[in-house]
Amino acid sequence: MAHLIFRLRKHADYQRVYKASRKQFSKQMSYFFTLRTALEIAGDPDGATGARVGLTVGKVMGKAVDRNRIKRRMREAVRKNLGALTTPVDVVLHPRRSVIDLEFAQLEREVGTVFKTIQKLAARMPPAA
Repeated sequence: MAHLIFRLRKHADYQRVYKASRKQFSKQMSYFFTLRTALEIAGDPDGATGARVGLTVGKVMGKAVDRNRIKRRMREAVRKNLGALTTPVDVVLHPRRSVIDLEFAQLEREVGTVFKTIQKLAARMPPAA
């Protein structure tokens, strides 16, 4: 189970991220993020202390086969770039349809850039109460 700790699962967690942040944009995706409070970290049933990432791939992204492929590629890109997020944040990524045809190295670079941007912004935010 250790490899799944970085994932956002609960609907309530997604809602909290949406409510607490503004929509940000990169070339191939939009994203939301919020800092996690010490209380949320302590109460995490999975014991995740660092960053957690969630994906949303809606039905407008195509048939189930396409959506699943997008999610698989995104999860792998997230896994490879998770080290860039050292602050405990919750992130929700909304990939665009174009991600399905994007070269994987390019997708990986973009996720890395998004994470570096989030890390930079999170470092400037006051710690969550």
